[in-house]
Amino acid sequence: MKRILLTSLLPALLASAPAYAQVAPAAGARQNLNALKGVVEQFLQVQAAGLPGQVSVKVGAIDPRTALAACPAPEAFLQPGARAWGKTTVGIRCTAPSNWTLFVQAQVSVQADYVTAALPLAQGQPIEPGQLALVKGDIAAMPPGIITDMGQAVGRTPTVSLAAGTPLRADTLKSRPVVQQNQAVRLVLNGNGFSVSADGKAIGTAGDGQVVQVRTPSGTVVSGTARTGGMVEVAF
Repeated sequence: MKRILLTSLLPALLASAPAYAQVAPAAGARQNLNALKGVVEQFLQVQAAGLPGQVSVKVGAIDPRTALAACPAPEAFLQPGARAWGKTTVGIRCTAPSNWTLFVQAQVSVQADYVTAALPLAQGQPIEPGQLALVKGDIAAMPPGIITDMGQAVGRTPTVSLAAGTPLRADTLKSRPVVQQNQAVRLVLNGNGFSVSADGKAIGTAGDGQVVQVRTPSGTVVSGTARTGGMVEVAF
């Protein structure tokens, strides 16, 4: 009976041996460097999944003289403040059975449409659709905040004059004011199951969604969110 049981279990034990060898590298085994490049590429593809356009990742070479102990589960990471697109550096670390860290250079390109000024744009003048154009390029190589949708720019005003062909960025545009300084506004206080409104006067100027301070007839100053139509919402 014991011989029959052993005979039936032996094939299963032999079949599981290769899988076990992959999970637990042999003592003295060296890490496959090409596999680490694959870890970096997959990590950056995941990080850039939410970006508009077509993403391509090019991982830099790893010095072939690099000798690292084999790691069954190397983990990729970004250093604080690092971006997962453009020219970047990705860290790879192993915590078991050995402890090591390696940094690899990479280049992430994102080919997508972005918005440019089709005509010179004057500071403080609301932007119209006919003043804009879409251009395709690598937005990963551009400064943060590049605008990829014309709707994000129409109606807003440049904080500085922009020459034709200039890519538009969110930080160089401001929303058209919906509340002007000293304007009479309607305060709306929204709470759990109730809403109260009152009159007030705006202390500053703000675009839709921006915070503005309002003085009530009693002299109290409250902060709220400016909305179209001279309304200021106050969360209670």
